[in-house]
Amino acid sequence: MKIRFFTIVLFGLIITSCGSSKKVVRTTSTKTNTSRTVHQKPVVVTTEKKSEPAKTTTQSNNETLEATSKVSATTITVTEYINQFKGVAQGNMKTYGIPASIILAQGILESGAGKGRLCLEANNHFGIKCHKEWTGPTITHDDDAAQECFRKYSDPADSFRDHALFLTSRSRYNSLFQLNKLDYKGWAEGLKKAGYATDPKYPSKLIGLIERYKLNLFDEEVTGTSGKSNTVVVVDNSVADANMYTIQKGDTLYSLSKMFNTTVEEIKRLNKLNDNSLSIGQIIKVK
Repeated sequence: MKIRFFTIVLFGLIITSCGSSKKVVRTTSTKTNTSRTVHQKPVVVTTEKKSEPAKTTTQSNNETLEATSKVSATTITVTEYINQFKGVAQGNMKTYGIPASIILAQGILESGAGKGRLCLEANNHFGIKCHKEWTGPTITHDDDAAQECFRKYSDPADSFRDHALFLTSRSRYNSLFQLNKLDYKGWAEGLKKAGYATDPKYPSKLIGLIERYKLNLFDEEVTGTSGKSNTVVVVDNSVADANMYTIQKGDTLYSLSKMFNTTVEEIKRLNKLNDNSLSIGQIIKVK
């Protein structure tokens, strides 16, 4: 009886397995590795940072000029001032014996390279105060004391000429004219000793400007010691003397007449000029 029951069960199992046409596939839960590389955008992490103050210009590019007033001037501003007034300074050196380097250095320092208030409003390039003998126009400005009286000019050339007369007409500056015209250091020290300025660093400021911008080369040109003097030029194939002048930016017949102590009519006569027009680079006779 047991054998018959076992046979029936076995026969049923065989029929069940044969009647199913689907195969049972077992899967596992393990992940397969892929060889594909996924390119992702990089993640940029930023942190909040306080903005830094702008960097100040280096000393070679910026001058702090503080004599009559404190003015910040760039090397470009100073160079433009030099180019504009170097001819006036060299003319005054020839006429009055003051080194062109000293004239330019004082003009740069006292006028803030042409940007100071006294220069802009009064054409006063050298910080010259009124003093008792001055009868011309004036302007008040804070200097050693509040609202001091300073001279006012109608033209920059008048200021340069008055600066020369100021030094040559006062006995306390006489010792300066005994110095070599190439001794700009002696002149700078002498101006302070004679009382031109109260700033104890005045000489070093002048010397610093002269050496930084090589203003002493203008002295060498006037004295003919540089070998590259621009006071001797060729005009109509003939060599002209120091009475010839090359027109610079800003020159007028009026300013030239003041610079060389002559008249507008005389300059026009010497050069056969029909009007008052001048061109930069033009060479004219001044005496």
